[in-house]
Amino acid sequence: MAIETRRKKLLYQASYRGFKEADLLIGGFAKAHLSSMSEAELDEFEALLNCNDRELYAWATGDAAPPAEYQGPALEKLQAFDVASTIKSGSRD
Repeated sequence: MAIETRRKKLLYQASYRGFKEADLLIGGFAKAHLSSMSEAELDEFEALLNCNDRELYAWATGDAAPPAEYQGPALEKLQAFDVASTIKSGSRD
């Protein structure tokens, strides 16, 4: 799969998680960062997207500790992402 097609697929998966808060956080993160992710980071992010919505949201917000196999740069960037600033700036569609 071409990398741009993969990024579009991941953006869609990140933006439609099952509840609005996750859509905003995970989808907003994807919109802001997918274009600059390496293939290794895309692999990591894709693995995260295959996790349960509520668990991933809890890991991203720091409400729960992620299992060791999901800890890495992609999750760290997601945890550091400031969704409020993207909403305030109007960059969330």
